[in-house]
Amino acid sequence: MNRILAAVMLCTFTAVSTGFGMAADVFVFPKNGQTKEQQEQDEFSCYKWAKEQTGFDPNKPVEHAAAPAPQGGAGKGAAKGAAVGAIGGAIGGDAGKGAAVGAGVGAAAGAHKKRKGEKQQEAAEQQAEKQQAANVEGYQRAFGACMEGKGYTVK
Repeated sequence: MNRILAAVMLCTFTAVSTGFGMAADVFVFPKNGQTKEQQEQDEFSCYKWAKEQTGFDPNKPVEHAAAPAPQGGAGKGAAKGAAVGAIGGAIGGDAGKGAAVGAGVGAAAGAHKKRKGEKQQEAAEQQAEKQQAANVEGYQRAFGACMEGKGYTVK
């Protein structure tokens, strides 16, 4: 029974620990004749240490704050502009003409607002990608330093 439990624990540990180095695209080679089991223990230890040092876990899915969809648009702006223009035109004596002018101005403003929102969303996505890359790089440096300290070559 103890052998079965030990075998199950070793398989579980092996499956979990081998994922840590691969998740961060780091390759580790024993240079002092370490066994596979020793390397797995060292990788797990360095994974935990690097995670604590950097605050980044390469095995957690990346969570990006969902940016709101760009608001506005030519159609929506035209409808609002037409309504405002009709009121202004009615005051001036020609509601139809006011609505037409308002629709044109509203369409242009709505399209501009949507383009601006799309640019802001794209900038936020690029910033999140840069932050993720910096987190991965920091984790890889910490993990590599730990493994090198334990007598491994890290690439």
